[in-house]
Amino acid sequence: MILAPLLGVVLVVTVANDPLGDSAAGANLTAQQKSALTQPLVRSATECIVRAVVADARYANKPAEVGNLIVDSMPSCVAPLRAMIDAYDRYYGDGSGQAFFMGPYLDVLPKVVVEAGKKAAP
Repeated sequence: MILAPLLGVVLVVTVANDPLGDSAAGANLTAQQKSALTQPLVRSATECIVRAVVADARYANKPAEVGNLIVDSMPSCVAPLRAMIDAYDRYYGDGSGQAFFMGPYLDVLPKVVVEAGKKAAP
């Protein structure tokens, strides 16, 4: 349901921005170092999406539609999402950024947004 629009956003962003493409940069780093380099970017992208979703008036009325709200937040969060995807490609290899975004990241994002929304509620 939300996968097709998200895939479209990812493809547009990928074509619109040249990936950094230096996948050799992460070859000599440990898993811990790679994680330390990518986690701030994951956090930044997630915080951007959470802010956009929670600020949307539809969230207060229908929080069950969080998937659609996440999709709608993507254009305003392209820069941090692109930075996250590029970092994964750089440190873990070409294509790993999109694989991370479309897989584990999107799998947990709705739950993260809902939990953050509860904390942000007055």
